[in-house]
Amino acid sequence: MDHFDSKIIELQEKDGEFRFIEPKKKIPWLNIFLFVLTFFTTTFAGATFNIKDPSEGLNFFSGLPFSISLLTILLFHEFGHYLMSKKHNVPASLPYFIPAPSFIGTFGAIIKMRSVITDKKSLIDIGATGPIAGFIVSIPLLIYGIANSTMSEIKSSSGIILGDSLLLKFLTYTIWGKLPENLDLILHPVAFAGWIGTFVTAMNLIPVGQLDGGHILYALFPKLYRKLSFPLILGLFLIGYLGWEGWIFWGFLLLILGRNHPPVIDEEEKLPLSKKIVGLIALIIFVITFVPVPFKMP
Repeated sequence: MDHFDSKIIELQEKDGEFRFIEPKKKIPWLNIFLFVLTFFTTTFAGATFNIKDPSEGLNFFSGLPFSISLLTILLFHEFGHYLMSKKHNVPASLPYFIPAPSFIGTFGAIIKMRSVITDKKSLIDIGATGPIAGFIVSIPLLIYGIANSTMSEIKSSSGIILGDSLLLKFLTYTIWGKLPENLDLILHPVAFAGWIGTFVTAMNLIPVGQLDGGHILYALFPKLYRKLSFPLILGLFLIGYLGWEGWIFWGFLLLILGRNHPPVIDEEEKLPLSKKIVGLIALIIFVITFVPVPFKMP
């Protein structure tokens, strides 16, 4: 199928001849501004983690290990989507980073696609490449961060307790062995950034709607997708009720955005083995990074 390029092309006359002139590419000032602002908000958030005593002043530069690590993960994730969108001629924007007054300084990043994805191969590539790229970057950051984390006695008055994914349990055990019952691991800022990166990856890989996981499951098993989409949302409400309430909000959001996936042109299209493997790898990443109760108070 021919791809229609939606860029506006100017027809210019010169010396009695007409020629097409493509407009000059504009500098994406909004994308740059939001990235720089998010860099400052995440660095500020990272600096606050390092305040051990309320009487201490805030050292802004101490937040750099956290912010650089987190933004690197998000950049690889979003540019994985962006580059694959370009490869498959799906118009897409550059990433928009979202600064926020949250405890991590951001609500993540997004790209805007200006058309639907019409074939299964594109769904796999665009849906899976972002999470896989972000996951690959997260692994060395987690290894470094966990290795440089510190042991601390468990205190009932300590701050937020982070839940463990299968991946985090494996890496922690590999590096530290079995932790004593009265001690817990206080994550290094780089490890915390890696934890957030894998958590965001898992959220995006929930196989519902137009999330990355929804693209992948629909491309691999369209009939199974239709059977699982609603039960998966109900599952989010259940674990939200039993554990972390944030999953209830996420379930409502998926219902509002729509649990059905837009159809492709040829649902009977046969995927090559390489695409199936990529899709299955992404779904495995979802399983090992998903945290049923990501945050809890002591």
